Amino acid sequence: MKKKLAIILTGGTISMKTDPKSHAVIPAINSDEVINTIKNIEALADLEIINYANLPSPHINLKIMMDIFRLTKIQLAKDDISGVIITHGTDTLEETAYLLDLLLDTQKPVILVGAMRNFSELGYDGSSNLSAAICTALSENSWNKGVLVVMNNEVNAASEVTKTNTLSLDTFKSPNFGPLGIVDNDEVIYYRNKLQRQNFTVNEIEEKVGLIKAVAGLDSSILDFYIESNYKGIVIEALGRGNLPPEMLPGIKKALQKNIPIVIVSRCPKGRVLYTYGYAGGGKNLRDLGAIFGGNLPGQKARIKLMVLLKVTNDLNELKNLFEVNL
Repeated sequence: MKKKLAIILTGGTISMKTDPKSHAVIPAINSDEVINTIKNIEALADLEIINYANLPSPHINLKIMMDIFRLTKIQLAKDDISGVIITHGTDTLEETAYLLDLLLDTQKPVILVGAMRNFSELGYDGSSNLSAAICTALSENSWNKGVLVVMNNEVNAASEVTKTNTLSLDTFKSPNFGPLGIVDNDEVIYYRNKLQRQNFTVNEIEEKVGLIKAVAGLDSSILDFYIESNYKGIVIEALGRGNLPPEMLPGIKKALQKNIPIVIVSRCPKGRVLYTYGYAGGGKNLRDLGAIFGGNLPGQKARIKLMVLLKVTNDLNELKNLFEVNL
């Protein structure tokens, strides 16, 4: 008996082609055109197609991400649905994927997939990526893996993967760990299990969480802006191991005094932050002040996680314990 999969289409390059008038790439492909690029799919699975939207990924905001979460949850609750695939633009794909990974409590596979080349380009990769996602979702070995991202015949965990290149087909990588597995000859092969997964039961997220990228000589001005604008949390992509210019310390102290959590991650693409250096603005100094350390999460994912956790607790110590579970 064939399995049934739900495919939720949200847009992205996988559903775009070049407009002959403007010569620019725009949303233009409907669901039938996308699905029809896959040959012999009817022999593998029954598909339930949900046309949610046809949006470029920069248009996917937090409210839309939560809509996708609720829609995915509804599909997963159906007894006849064995897994859910979500097509998505690649620019914000990892953020939606990680949010779903934190919020969905399911054994069934949930897979996000996109394309780097549009329908008009030679070598359109949408069909091959979607085919690989379907093969992954149909595999019994994909259960209990959390949310997955399947691109370029690689399977990555939502909590580990990031977009690393603006152009390459193999843009999605897990810099610190490598892929969970590959799709080869229509079969998914897993090399390892993912790290410990966290899951939280919340129905909304805290949207007022800021993200700052630290650079040489940065002061507290942007921190002051976030504090005065009533932001509930701030993530900082710090220098190196998790260090900041000392001019940022007054803003850090002010935020923490107002019970606004400060999460420290690194602007480096690989490696984790740790409270190593004891000088003013060093990681140990920030730790002593009460900053939370985000391990190897990039800033965009640490922001998503803090948005979720702020609906679990506002206590800084509890937030630290929940955030640093794998540190």
